[in-house]
Amino acid sequence: MTPDQLQNKLDELTALPAEVEWLEFKEAKSNFNFEDIGRYFSALSNEANLKSQPCGWLIFGVKDKPRKIIGSNYHPARPSLDRLKQQIAEQTTNRITFEEIYELEMPQGRVVMFRIPSAPPGIPTDWKGHYYGRNGESLGPLSPNEYDQIRRQAVCSDWSAGICPDATLTDLDPAAIEFARKQYREKYPGQAQELDQWDDMTFLNKAKICIGSRITNAAIVLLGREESEHFLSPALARITWVLKGEQGIERDYEHFCPPMILSVDQVFAKIRNLTYRYLPNASLFPTEITQYDPWVIRETLHNCIAHQDYTRAGRINVVEESESLLFTNIGHFIPGSVEEVICRDAPPEQYRNPFLAQAMVNLNMIDTIGSGIKRMFLKQRERFFPMPDYDLSELDRVKVRLFGKVLDENYTRLLIENTDLSLMDVLALDKVQKQCLITEKEFKHLKKRNLVEGRRPNIYVSAKVAAVTDDKVAYIKNRAFDKAHYKKMILAYLKKFEAADREAIDKLLMNKLSDALSDKQKKSFITNLLQEMRKNGMILSKGTTRWGKWRLSKTECNK
Repeated sequence: MTPDQLQNKLDELTALPAEVEWLEFKEAKSNFNFEDIGRYFSALSNEANLKSQPCGWLIFGVKDKPRKIIGSNYHPARPSLDRLKQQIAEQTTNRITFEEIYELEMPQGRVVMFRIPSAPPGIPTDWKGHYYGRNGESLGPLSPNEYDQIRRQAVCSDWSAGICPDATLTDLDPAAIEFARKQYREKYPGQAQELDQWDDMTFLNKAKICIGSRITNAAIVLLGREESEHFLSPALARITWVLKGEQGIERDYEHFCPPMILSVDQVFAKIRNLTYRYLPNASLFPTEITQYDPWVIRETLHNCIAHQDYTRAGRINVVEESESLLFTNIGHFIPGSVEEVICRDAPPEQYRNPFLAQAMVNLNMIDTIGSGIKRMFLKQRERFFPMPDYDLSELDRVKVRLFGKVLDENYTRLLIENTDLSLMDVLALDKVQKQCLITEKEFKHLKKRNLVEGRRPNIYVSAKVAAVTDDKVAYIKNRAFDKAHYKKMILAYLKKFEAADREAIDKLLMNKLSDALSDKQKKSFITNLLQEMRKNGMILSKGTTRWGKWRLSKTECNK
């Protein structure tokens, strides 16, 4: 939003009555409790859902009674505001977080405007497992009635089971039906003899693709002729494949329509699944493997088809880049998190398209025991490739990226070969490898097992893992040395050159410090080191802090 648009929005919000439950003003002159931000995030998100608002607002720098702009110095540095998004996502349903955090400079002071997304239909927003709401201006637990009101939104008609009243059997593709019969026979070999006796409509009824010999939306999606797609309008069933070059420029594309049961193989045929070579265990003989496991590609695409929100009239996208594939589909990720899917030993309680999902199960395209995604991760682990990346940062879109290369042969591959690591350990270490933020819980677990060192977000492989992976050079660069080593370097420099200003000391030490530290952290480390040496009587300074010079103390000179 432009400054003028933000000004108009602020004017609009400040004009609303005090009892609006999806809006909250706070003075927050210099700071605000993080836990309270999380509770307000949950409450305002849930109230926006209940009041049919697209979003809720939390405004800092405005006094509520009376409404008056007083300015806020909360997190004045932009990077700290951006980090707040990640910190909130770590503790909420579906990793939902602020849609945007705006800063508006006013004559009276700075105003910080947090735009909070409305809770998705059927899924209340929690904060650390607790659901919050508003009762007038009071913040408190979400009432049972309000909780049920949001939950009931998920109990709606199944679009995929809807009937296409004007469609007939002739609107389905004969080749698709024949392929569906083959898949059904593989899924249910005990019914092979009966299957041969069924006519097409009997088969479609038995396979739960049609209902009472009537053509469903699911039947059109999976088996419909290309020209029958209009029966779904205004919904859309389409897959778009895009090929991008090294610079991210589109080089080719193609659209695929129903029947989706055949389109999946057509999309797969477009993907350049090249041979990838790497040297295992320092062998002189390379291992050859395709960039992508065919089963993983098909499983990812089948999941997109099963869980797409077709009513949003969006496409399923497959974007092929030089070393990865990106799959996207419309609709929030119902299970909440990938970790929950992998850890759960039971099928999910909800499906976006139950009828379509059951039809795909019967046609041997997916399963409903909750093991498909977990098997994808296990297959990537067996190949020593990076784990699939599930990006759930957008509320109504799921993004899955498959990597077609080993990112670090000395680290990821040999780590995964270490059999005492659980799949959850591998997932967390995979994030470290990709330099992605991990949760506090994941960090504490890895730290406890001595798998990582450092401080969030600057985490690196520990000496234990470095020894396993022969990545000792990277470890030393990250771990660096203890304070005594750097103190000796400073003393040696001053003995030779008698004096040094801060710039000279920075040049001496900056590139020797841990690569896990930022430049700001390195300078802070040097400052603390110099002050410690001064207090210990090792060195002394003459002149102001900025222009002063450091020299050896008399005690050190006499040594």
